[in-house]
Formats: sequence, structure tokens, C-alpha cells
Amino acid sequence: MSGNNARRNELGDFLKARRAELRPHAVGLPDGDRPRRVPGLRREEVAQLASISTDYYTRLEQGSLPASAHVLAAVARALRLDEDQRTYVYGLAGKDAARPRRRTAQRVRPQWQLLLDQLTESPAMVLGRYMDILAWNSLAAALITDFSAIPASQRNYVRLAFLDPAVRNLFDDWETTARTCVAFLRMEAAQSSTDSRLASLVGELSVQDEDFRRWWASHDVASRNSGTKLLHHPVAGDLTLDWEMLASTGDPDQQLMVMTAAQGTPSHQALSFLTSWTKTTDSKTAPTNRR
Repeated sequence: MSGNNARRNELGDFLKARRAELRPHAVGLPDGDRPRRVPGLRREEVAQLASISTDYYTRLEQGSLPASAHVLAAVARALRLDEDQRTYVYGLAGKDAARPRRRTAQRVRPQWQLLLDQLTESPAMVLGRYMDILAWNSLAAALITDFSAIPASQRNYVRLAFLDPAVRNLFDDWETTARTCVAFLRMEAAQSSTDSRLASLVGELSVQDEDFRRWWASHDVASRNSGTKLLHHPVAGDLTLDWEMLASTGDPDQQLMVMTAAQGTPSHQALSFLTSWTKTTDSKTAPTNRR
């Protein structure tokens, strides 16, 4: 047996062992009505979580084909491998240089922060990689949520859209908004499939939300450009807002999202009311735009 074949067989045995250790409820899957012949997840369940075909995953466990770095990242995420286990898997596959990495934390560009501070009549926020919320103005916090009350590691637009009930209820057409968010995230994943921050975010959402897991597996993609949101705000009422993404020439991983309403419309009046409302709130509890 060649060295490559031996490593593939070892990789397959290792994946099989890790699969046997997981229970469906631990990864957000139902136990199902069909009795299980062996403990742990079925191959088709791992394939579903990794967004690959069952046949492809089966051949990985059988050692009959090499694995790409992208597939390894997806399988490692599905099997909840820790850092040592990921290193071992990538070593067996000869992909040491491509094993998951964590990029340095992003900080909002000073120019964006200055612009946010000057935008007082339009909700605005700076989105980083994977739609992490890096900074915001007071009107965006009043419109969506008090971002300062959310731990920085959880301050992500996609995560809030799926897991925060108050944010979820803001959207008139939540499903379209959420599916668009998943498509944005999937587009970014093509460039960062081995980033452990992305793997952690996708893993968490896949476990906690069945819709996210299904839509992520559909592989729909889209770019962040512009659109319209219909929101139901508990204080300001219904608002129809146009949103536009402005790219940063200094950092392509940061974009400024600005929401506007045409002058004289009910939505513009609602924004004006919300602006006044934020100014009358107690300064000790008023939203802040700093991390």
C-alpha cells in the first residue's frame, strides 16, 4: 500500500471514529424515527452538515479519493473537530499550509468612524468580514438593537438576523432577508473557506437554526450592493428604507451600510421621530457607536 493510500485510509478511519462520537441532538439534528444500527451520526447527516454529497463523504471515509482544503474545512466543522484534531486531519491530507487559520480582529477605519459620527439623520453601520458589525451610529442602534449590549464576538448581522428574536421580528419579510444574508456569507466563504472565524460562525448557525442549515447547503450566492428593507419598529412604526453599501478603498474587507428614506415620505418622518426619540433617552442608557 502506498503512503498516500495509507494516509487516506487513516483519514477515513479517523473521520469514522469522530462521527461515531457525535449524537444528532448535539449538532442540531433530530434523532429521527429510524432505529440506528450504530452509535453516532450517519454518513448522510455529516454530509448534510458539511454541504457535500453523501457519496463524496462516503468515499472520503473509504479512503478512495483525496480531499480538498475546502471540503476538509467543511467536514471538520460538521464533526466539531478541535484545533489539534483539525491539524491532524490536514496533516493526513497533506494540506498543512491550508489548515484553518484565524485572521486578526478587525477595527473600524478612523475615516469610517468619523463619517458615522457625522451621520445623524440616517441609520448607518460599518460591516466587516462575514458581516461582523464593527461600528454604528446612534440611529442604527435605535432602529435595530443596542449593539453595545452585545459581546463583540457575537456582534454579527447574520447571527442577529437568525438568533435574536427582536431583530428577527423587525423584518417584514424575514425569510427573504435571512436567505439574502446567507447568500452574502456564502459568497465570502469562497475566498475564506479555511478561516476559523467563518467556520465557527457557520457551525453555530447550522446547529441552532434549521433554516440556516438548509439554505447554506443550497449554495446560493449574492454580492452586497443595495436594496430595500421594510421594517416594523416597536417605537417608530413601519419604515421602508433603501440601503446602500459603500466600499472602502483603504480596506476592502470593510463596507459602510447606509439606510435612507425619501424626503417627505412616512418613512422619512418615522426616522425623524426616531432621531428625536434617541435624543430624549436617558444618556446613561443611550446606545453608543463605540466598541
